[in-house]
Amino acid sequence: MSSDNKKITETILGIENAINARWNNGDCTGFLEAFREDVTYFDPLTDRCLVGRQAVKEHFDKYFTGTPVVRSEQFNPLVVVNDAGDIAILTYNLQNSLAGENGELQPIPLWSCTQVYRLADGKWNIAHNHWSFARHPAVIGNASA
Repeated sequence: MSSDNKKITETILGIENAINARWNNGDCTGFLEAFREDVTYFDPLTDRCLVGRQAVKEHFDKYFTGTPVVRSEQFNPLVVVNDAGDIAILTYNLQNSLAGENGELQPIPLWSCTQVYRLADGKWNIAHNHWSFARHPAVIGNASA
């Protein structure tokens, strides 16, 4: 890995870790601030690609605002940088747990994340974000039936 790619990787992971730290406290605005105005977005609750920061904000407000994550573990982060050094693709898995009714950890299904970061005017922003469930019990059960 070149020193430029190493620096880009560290930058992207630093941005992502800061965003997730805010998310874990119920603050969705870290992602919104990191998104480009023309971001494209998918997650398991969307029925189509959402286009634009405002559309994603409305989606977050409806489903995610104020849900604190008690425990969060990131696995297998990988950043791939294009030759020009202005596009970086980040992939990782994320295991989140919420607080159960009696305070016990309530793990939710493992997430898979893909984000495309773009460097413009000296700043890295997310151009595309896709969240899906990895090894979701319902899907695994149907696949083995």
